[in-house]
Amino acid sequence: MLYAMFALVLLSLGVAFRMLFLRVKAIKTGQVRISQFRLNTGEMPADIAQAAKNYSNLFEIPVLFYIAGTIAIAMDVESLAMVVFAWLFVVSRLVHSWVHLTYNNVIHRMWAFMAGNICLVIIWGMLLLKHSLGWV
Repeated sequence: MLYAMFALVLLSLGVAFRMLFLRVKAIKTGQVRISQFRLNTGEMPADIAQAAKNYSNLFEIPVLFYIAGTIAIAMDVESLAMVVFAWLFVVSRLVHSWVHLTYNNVIHRMWAFMAGNICLVIIWGMLLLKHSLGWV
C-alpha cells in the first residue's frame, strides 16, 4: 500500500506544480495580478481554476485512502487484494485528474471518480473484515 500511497502523493505534487506553472504564467502575461492570490479574489482564468479544483479534489476523498493505507500498514493486515485495489484507486485518481485537466468531460470524470470510490469502499471493507474476522 505504501507504494500506491506514494504514487498518489506524486500525482498531488504534479498537479500542484502544474497549478504553480499556470499561475506564474498568468501573472507574467498580465491575465491576473499577484494580489489576487492573497485571498483568491477576482476572476481567475479557467485553466487556473480547473487546476486549483483538481488539486483540492486530491485532498478530499484520497484522505480516506491515506487513512486506510496507514491503518493497514500499522496493523500489518495488507493483502494482495487490498494492494490491487489500492493501485486501482490510484489509477482512477490519475484518470480523474487527467480528464479534469485536459478535455474535462464530466461523464468521464464521474466514471473515474466512482471507480475510485468503489475501490475505496472495498479497501475499507477488507480492512474491517481483516480486523474483525482475521479474514481476507
